[in-house]
Amino acid sequence: MSTNIYDIANELERAIRNLPEYKAVEAVKVSVEGNSEAKEILESYISFQKEIQSKLQAGEIPTEADQKKMLDFNKKVQGNPLLTEYFSKQQQLGTYVADLERIIFKPLNELL
Repeated sequence: MSTNIYDIANELERAIRNLPEYKAVEAVKVSVEGNSEAKEILESYISFQKEIQSKLQAGEIPTEADQKKMLDFNKKVQGNPLLTEYFSKQQQLGTYVADLERIIFKPLNELL
């Protein structure tokens, strides 16, 4: 019997979308997008994270100003109940993603 790995991958994608944790993130994301303050903070936060990742990939160390900005973002996020819920739900979903990643990459890691 031959198994089509792409069918399995597509089935996994559908299963992830049906997880209660996925649906919870999806629902709170709609709420965040409907709240201009939360949406602006989230968009700025994501943009800043991308900046930091670029710096790190270029071998740069985040500056003291970057660290202060991160602390400021953390305060803004923690001060916004929608964003606190959004990141909490993201973290719960992330547990599944980490487990799936470990399972999927196990055979590849065995080749190292």
